[in-house]
Amino acid sequence: MIKGCKICGVKDSDTLNYIINHTHPPKFIGFICNYPKSSRYVEPKSLNKLLNVKKNKSEFVAVLVKPNNEILEKIKNLPFDYYQLYDCTPDEIKIIKQKYRKKIITALTIKDETDVIRYKSFVDVTDVYLFDSKGYEKSHSFDHNLIKNVKLKKELMLAGNIKFDDNLKNYEKIANYLDLSGGLETSGLKDRSKINFFLNNLNKLINEN
Repeated sequence: MIKGCKICGVKDSDTLNYIINHTHPPKFIGFICNYPKSSRYVEPKSLNKLLNVKKNKSEFVAVLVKPNNEILEKIKNLPFDYYQLYDCTPDEIKIIKQKYRKKIITALTIKDETDVIRYKSFVDVTDVYLFDSKGYEKSHSFDHNLIKNVKLKKELMLAGNIKFDDNLKNYEKIANYLDLSGGLETSGLKDRSKINFFLNNLNKLINEN
């Protein structure tokens, strides 16, 4: 059952303030902290200024690809509730979780079934599982049927080329949270009309259940 969403790749104050103050704000807002290949990357200095806001009902997520100690130290005092970690081993995640006292979203990039079953290795260190495509900064899809029968004791977030105007009922039996970034953009920039449409639609679906 879908409980909410994450809007990822926010990098400017106007968009952030719009999302935070929306009538139906997302559960999570994600910021790309150490992946310069992404057009949504935000440098640590800019993060300090960007995140100096009231979060209201949303929780902030630091999106990190195999982070080193340098970036972890730079962001440790920022108001992140979760660290979303790509390409980390369970042992690496355990160390990060214990040292920085953050909840963890373990991001698994999926191409086939062998990628899916990797989730079992992370059960002791994960608060939320994110099943994503192999695209990283690009909006690629993967076959969601691969995870339809996965039985998790943790919550499941789904990413990978989800569009703002998709039929959200298609995801009801798969995910607890939907994670959108490129699907809420026009010409590479977050589009308020798409964000508004999606958040309102999602709220309708949640209230139907």
